[in-house]
Amino acid sequence: MKKVLNSKFLFFIPLLIIMIISFLDMYNAKYLSTLYNNNLTKQIIWYTLGIIILLLFRKINTSFIFKYAKYLYILSILLLIYVLIFGKVINGARAWITIKGLSFGPSELAKLSLALMLSNTLNSFANTGIKSEALFILKVFILTVIPSILVFLEPDTGAIIFFLVMAFTTVVLSNIHKFWYILAILLITLSIGTFTFLYLFNKDLLINLIGTSFFYRVERLITFKTMSSYQLENAIVGMGSSSALSPTLSGARIYIPEAPTDFVFAFSITNFGFITGFIILLCYLILDIYLINSFISMKKSTLKYFLSCFISIFILNQIINIGMNLGLLPIIGIPLPFLSYGGSTLIIYFIFLGIIFNYKEKPY
Repeated sequence: MKKVLNSKFLFFIPLLIIMIISFLDMYNAKYLSTLYNNNLTKQIIWYTLGIIILLLFRKINTSFIFKYAKYLYILSILLLIYVLIFGKVINGARAWITIKGLSFGPSELAKLSLALMLSNTLNSFANTGIKSEALFILKVFILTVIPSILVFLEPDTGAIIFFLVMAFTTVVLSNIHKFWYILAILLITLSIGTFTFLYLFNKDLLINLIGTSFFYRVERLITFKTMSSYQLENAIVGMGSSSALSPTLSGARIYIPEAPTDFVFAFSITNFGFITGFIILLCYLILDIYLINSFISMKKSTLKYFLSCFISIFILNQIINIGMNLGLLPIIGIPLPFLSYGGSTLIIYFIFLGIIFNYKEKPY
């Protein structure tokens, strides 16, 4: 059973199925808008490049990657600064660098570089008492807060969530004293309590304290259940009007905004029926089980911690996107890994996989 769970076929078969469904979705997307006419071609190119990059990273010495991770981290920070000044505004966010029609989101590179840096920090952490724990937490905080602030200014709420969850995963794996968790809970409770009090009784003061832009972003997350959304309404109608299995390659049944990206799960069900939705969920479940089992079977190493960062954002990515599509979570512009259209996320996730599959049962 363990041999089956560790087989790479268990990972790549569901990934292949997701890829095929993605290609079919991109083909159907052209019937929604002329903006999506080239999505299928570009998605095939991104997948091809991603697979090539995965194979290349499997050959690179993993110790070399972690040794020079700080330079990749610095590069990602510089790119985040660059995009704030010169980046192209798409969907209200200055988060993209566009070169000859191709867009790249530096926040995706920041995920990779932060995961590498956090893994190095955790692997070098020697718990000798409260002072060493405080220094470790400070390092994790600084590494995380720098890209978080820059991404916040774009604004890109989704990326910040991934940065924070990687930092949280790193701290949890460090086995620090429970005192720090109690302190964190108290600070979070105090912050939420203060925000709630001001939100209910003195919104003007709250807006002055945190800024208009941030206030309305938070308010949109809080009140998402009471707000109407053209995207979500059409997604629900599209899924609700689908049968168990109703494949179509002759046109989309209903227009869903951002169908190839944020709402690709709903778009898949609308195009091909509920069984396709269950197949997608099953594929992701198999991928998640494989990654978790790989983490459990790995010896303690930098690569094990790196895998933990990837697992945390990969699973959270699925939960948030599918939750958005079903109206269970706020819409915050997060694509579904490997299924949604987009080169930045796809390439970075294949780099993650290339580094992870480089594992050869020896510590790095």
